[in-house]
Amino acid sequence: MSMSKETSDKLEAFRASVASEAEDIIFRIFPSKLSTTIESANAPDSPYSISQAAALTDTRVYPPPSTSHSNDPSLNRNYVEDDIVPFTNELVHAKYPELVHANKHILKLQDIIREECTQLTDSCDKVRLWVNLTMPNGNNFGVEIQEHVIRELQRSQESAYNIREETRNHWGRAAICSKVIKYPNVEDYTLCLKGHDERQLLCLRQNLVEIRNLYATITDTMHKNIGKIRSPKGDNRVGLY
Repeated sequence: MSMSKETSDKLEAFRASVASEAEDIIFRIFPSKLSTTIESANAPDSPYSISQAAALTDTRVYPPPSTSHSNDPSLNRNYVEDDIVPFTNELVHAKYPELVHANKHILKLQDIIREECTQLTDSCDKVRLWVNLTMPNGNNFGVEIQEHVIRELQRSQESAYNIREETRNHWGRAAICSKVIKYPNVEDYTLCLKGHDERQLLCLRQNLVEIRNLYATITDTMHKNIGKIRSPKGDNRVGLY
């Protein structure tokens, strides 16, 4: 029993589209992403530059939006009166309902890093599918190269997943902010918050460098072995890089 000609034609069309998309990723998207991440990491005015850290942290404690500022000196907690941001959490039973803003610059960079990781894993998936579809039955040197390439793509995906998860941890900053609200007269908590944001900025820059390195590695691997990926049964004198 064999598949119908219509089904066979659809499968061939699918294979052709997968190959076309994969080669576009290998020869256009991977090199473009590598170039972009190099520039973003090394530019003097890079948003990841540690020189910007000191000006990016707002350590002020804001009053709860639904509560008017009391004149009682014992309740004066370093309020800022004219910059109240809508706050959706329930404050009725909160022991300390005051507000410390998140670092908007760091949140924006975290979104960028997560999107970069998503794009990288998606591109690796598409290229990996193409390599799998070109892999013949049997075991020869060309197949070994394809298996090496697949392992490299999987490693890059796993690294991207791990980087993405690192950008979701807000517990450390939340703990410091709670101390800033509770003890606004302790300057070290304010300095601790600034130091935390500086470390976060350093970590985000390192995340970007790691993404750059992943693009550099997979681009180099794919380009050096493209002949064996396309034609694994070809000339066995072609080496594995």
